[in-house]
Amino acid sequence: MGPLVILGGRSEIGVAVARRLVERGTRTVVLAARRSDDLDVEESTLRAAGATTVERVEFDADDLASHEPLLAEITRAHGPIDTIVVAFGILGDQKVAERDSAHAVRVVHTDYVAHVSVLTHIANLLRQQGNGIVVVFSSVAGVRVRRANYVYGSAKAGLDGFASGLADALHGSGVRLLLVRPGFVVGRMTDGMSPAPFSSTPDQVAAATVRALGGKRGEVWVPAVLRPIFGIMRVLPRALWRKMPR
Repeated sequence: MGPLVILGGRSEIGVAVARRLVERGTRTVVLAARRSDDLDVEESTLRAAGATTVERVEFDADDLASHEPLLAEITRAHGPIDTIVVAFGILGDQKVAERDSAHAVRVVHTDYVAHVSVLTHIANLLRQQGNGIVVVFSSVAGVRVRRANYVYGSAKAGLDGFASGLADALHGSGVRLLLVRPGFVVGRMTDGMSPAPFSSTPDQVAAATVRALGGKRGEVWVPAVLRPIFGIMRVLPRALWRKMPR
C-alpha cells in the first residue's frame, strides 16, 4: 500500500481521516503543512493508531510554484501515492473582507486558486500512476452562496465546480476523486461561532469520508440530510435567501 498524504497536515478533519485509514491498514502517512516541525500531536495520534512512518514536510498552499516539486519529492521518497487528502483552507473574516480587498483575495487564493493549482498537479501525477484516490473538501457554503459569508462561499462554489469537473475528467483513468460537502463543522476554524443547524464535528466528517471511500461514491454530504435540504434551498426566493445566516 502506498503512502497517504494529507495536504493541510494540521487539519482536524484531515488528521481524523488519516487516523481512520491507519486503523484500516495504512502504514505510511505524510503530513504536509506550514511549520511542519510543530506537528507533534498529529504525529503522535497517527503513531498511536498504528502508523509506522509519519513524515512531516513543509507545505505552503499559497506558494503555487512549490506544489509540483513537493508531490514529486513525496513520490520519490515513498513511491506511488495511494490516497491524497486535500484538507487545507481558511475561513477568513467576512466583515473584514467586505472592506479590505486584500483580505478577500487572500481567502479566495487559498480556498480556490491554491486548490486549482495543487489538484491539477495531483491529477497529472495520479494519471501517470494509473491509480490513486484524491479527497477534496468543499462545503455546503458553496452550494448556494449566502450574503452572510459570500467571500468564503464563493471560493467554495468555485472549488466545488472545479472538483466536480475534474472528477468527470478523471473518469476511466483509474483515478478516483471523492468530493465531500460538510455543513457547519464545530472545530478550531469555527471556534467562537454559534453552530448552525445540522452541524457536525471533524470526527463525524472523517467517519463519513472514510465510509464513502470504502464504496464507490463520488460525493458525500455531511450530514446526509443536508442534501435534500439544499435541494430546497436552491430554489428559495432571493429576498428570503439574502437574510439567511451563515
